[in-house]
Amino acid sequence: MESPLPSTVRIVAGMACALLLSAAGAPRAEAETIAVFTKNQNSPIFAALRAGAVIAAQNLGVQVINYVPSTADSVAEQNKLVDDAIKDKPDGIVFVPVNFTQAGAAVAKINAANIPLINVNERLSGGTVAGYVGTDDAALAAATGRYLIKAMGGKGNVVILDGPDNNLTARGRAQGFRDTVKEFPDVKLLGGKSANYARAMGKQVTGEFLRSFAQLDGILAANDPMAIGAVDALKAAGRQSLVVGINASREVMDLIKAGDVIGSGDYDTFIQGCIGVEMAVRSIRKESIPGEVMLKPVVIDKTNFAPVDQSYDKRECPTLESVAGH
Repeated sequence: MESPLPSTVRIVAGMACALLLSAAGAPRAEAETIAVFTKNQNSPIFAALRAGAVIAAQNLGVQVINYVPSTADSVAEQNKLVDDAIKDKPDGIVFVPVNFTQAGAAVAKINAANIPLINVNERLSGGTVAGYVGTDDAALAAATGRYLIKAMGGKGNVVILDGPDNNLTARGRAQGFRDTVKEFPDVKLLGGKSANYARAMGKQVTGEFLRSFAQLDGILAANDPMAIGAVDALKAAGRQSLVVGINASREVMDLIKAGDVIGSGDYDTFIQGCIGVEMAVRSIRKESIPGEVMLKPVVIDKTNFAPVDQSYDKRECPTLESVAGH
């Protein structure tokens, strides 16, 4: 995968983390600075979020600093990065918590420093935020589940590959899938099991289902890596089944084009990054913003993949007005 950040990126020395500074050309003295916090360096969904933040910053004439733990999903390191950011006095913060229930102390420090805070992706369980940008995981899973079941002709046997039990997005997607299956009396849910949002586990768990069930018409995977793992297992077993995932990340696009994965719910973190930065800038400039923006559930398939199947620097950020109210 190409770098999610443009060629102007430089590593800021002296930080025990991946602290990346990007700007649209030479920074202006009056340009506001937005600190963007994400969970880890390697996940495609957070690479997309950072890329959207950078493009929004370019459009708005501001600077973005991305604070990313060098140890994936480290609460302690993210807390340290918050301390470092506050010392640098950013004008605003866009924040994805590593763990939404363990971010209270960090958010309290941001609030005490009177820095406008936009919460993105996973909703914080406490603290004061100027606004929230995210996706309703249950609604996205429901839309993706309906897409699969309609492709099955409204009948048949399905299984579910769930995410980690303690993960907020996984909980919503698990509920959305199961509620949707109940809408179709001729669809039978044979089983559901966590594959931990991982390709290898997706292959393993799907293999277990294939050995247990002679007829398997559909596989509902709660993220793309598990969907890819399901395809791996199907090919290894010489079996066929319709597969959907969630995230609509670029890693699954080739399988969507080939028809191995028929669709993926668009957990559009690129747009979350775009809108998070725009809301932060508007908040800094004392302009009104909505209390929350929930992105519309969309399933990406062979008919509409083109806009997301391109390098991040070729994608365009939507405006807040174009997505608010969805």
